[in-house]
Amino acid sequence: MIKTVCSKSLANTFYKYKRKVVQHVCHSVTRLHSSKQSQTPKILFFGTDRFSLPSLENLHKNCGCDINMNTLGVVTSFKNPANCVRSYAEREHLPLQHWPITSADCAGYDLGVVVSFGHLIPASIINAFPLGMINVHASLLPRWRGAAPIIYAIMHGDAITGVSIMKIEPHHFDVGAILAQMEVPVRSDVYMPELHASLAQTGANLLMEVVNDIHEKLQNAKPQDNYSATYAPKITSRITEVVWSDSSAVELYARHRALYGFKSLTTSFHEKQIQLLELRVPEHPLTMASQTPGHFSYQRARKSLLINCALGTQLEVLQLRMQNKKPMSAQEFSNGFLNCGKTLMLHFTQNKQSAFC
Repeated sequence: MIKTVCSKSLANTFYKYKRKVVQHVCHSVTRLHSSKQSQTPKILFFGTDRFSLPSLENLHKNCGCDINMNTLGVVTSFKNPANCVRSYAEREHLPLQHWPITSADCAGYDLGVVVSFGHLIPASIINAFPLGMINVHASLLPRWRGAAPIIYAIMHGDAITGVSIMKIEPHHFDVGAILAQMEVPVRSDVYMPELHASLAQTGANLLMEVVNDIHEKLQNAKPQDNYSATYAPKITSRITEVVWSDSSAVELYARHRALYGFKSLTTSFHEKQIQLLELRVPEHPLTMASQTPGHFSYQRARKSLLINCALGTQLEVLQLRMQNKKPMSAQEFSNGFLNCGKTLMLHFTQNKQSAFC
């Protein structure tokens, strides 16, 4: 009987203690969550494209955003109906504003976050945020300041690139102090869409680290070294034009991969513009009668056009598109344009005008 009473007493004591421990843990978790919520800045996000979207998704997912408390808003352009940032904001019922905005539209937000926005932010907008504005940029600043850092990194054969998060300063692009950086390796055979996607996700993850520790990051931001800056200006059709005597095969292949999915390298043949759609660099030099840059021949065994480039190098074309025609293989090009009693040793000439946009 005594043993039974003692057992019941011990059991009651244990369950009372267990309830207190559980209540204490739950209270601590709730208090910690509330503290985190109160410390999370209210963010107005500026973005327009596929590079922007992962950052917006991360902010929406991880910041405890409540649309009723206006903790995350979005500013974007309404010009492009396929704007994925606008579509996401509408689908998730986030407050959405059409650029341009005024400083009054920033009221209630602590921090502006800009990711691939494409517009110079006026000082009045930057100063409207108590914590200022920060930007996710797809390079290791100060290398490749400008609109096309991913393209220039591939085109120049960079082995490493990355993402920088910096403060936005009035009147200039990409000059602000650095809050955080993360490196990303660049494979020698990578194409722009793959690296673009990788950097977009890396930037989104790094952005969350910065936002969750924003006060310390701002306090410890490091100025950029302006003397070592390089620039990646907006891409124009001029960059697609091939001058065979000016570039090696490796350089042209890098430019092809850098522009892939955006623009194609162009040349001309019999005064017709040609887009070069699929290229490769042969592992070993192949035999050709001429070494003159721009001369080419059809390689039947390899089903490719072999073209001489600068420095004695060679480039193979596997697929191309002639002006006003559908894409064709090198074999189809040979059958249609090179087997009509003409020599196979012809000359691609420098573009006189841009027929492809």
